[in-house]
Parts: sequence; structure tokens; C-alpha cells
Amino acid sequence: MEIGSENPLDSFCKAIKERYPAIATMADSEYTRLWGDFADEEFYSYSWFEVLARALNKEMCGDVPPSEYRDLLVDISNSFKSGDREVRNCIDVAFVENLFWQVPELQTENYWNALPEVLKELYLQFHRKAPI
Repeated sequence: MEIGSENPLDSFCKAIKERYPAIATMADSEYTRLWGDFADEEFYSYSWFEVLARALNKEMCGDVPPSEYRDLLVDISNSFKSGDREVRNCIDVAFVENLFWQVPELQTENYWNALPEVLKELYLQFHRKAPI
């Protein structure tokens, strides 16, 4: 899918896909499973970051070590710290709020411990408790 206008959020989404092709492919598959070919350009990046969280959750359930995704999580954290309002909002409501969903507690601990502090804070603000 080609993203229309290159606003900061779409550019961020594109950059994550380019830097992390393996997990991006998993997220793309999940996006297609959920939405098919439908792509509302206005909300595509939000939907994609939600399925990126789902793909990461599947990796957690598959006992993939968090070290595999450390750089991804750091990049997302840094983008939250330096991004514009739309990027920050997407990371908060589309990505972080969906992390750890339906992941057994045993598999969340290592990822929670590896999660950058700013992402932990966002998670706790929304869920009011850690997933472990």
C-alpha cells in the first residue's frame, strides 16, 4: 500500500516499516487479515501501529526474546519523545494501549522489563497497572 501525503505520522510509519521489515511484514499480514485491501489513508498509520502491537504480542506469546525488538522499542520511544502531536498520539493510543493484550503474564515480564520508561508510563496511564 502506498501512503498518500507524507505527513510526519505517515513518514514515521514508513520509516518503521523500512527499518524493521520482519515485524513489519507480520504487521502487514495482520492488517490484511483484519482489513483486507481497505485502506483509509487518514487513519492507515493508526491502524497499522495497532497491528504492529498485535504482531509484537504474537512474538511475546511465541517466546521470542525481547532483545529481538529492543531497537524497535527504543526507536518508538525516541519518536514519542521527539515527535509531533500526531506521532505521539498514535504511539500512545494505537501502539502502547494494544501492547500485552491477551498475552499470558509469564510471557509479558521480560518485555515489560525491556520496555523503555516513557512507553511504560503511557501504558500505566491507560491501563492503571502493569501487565505483570
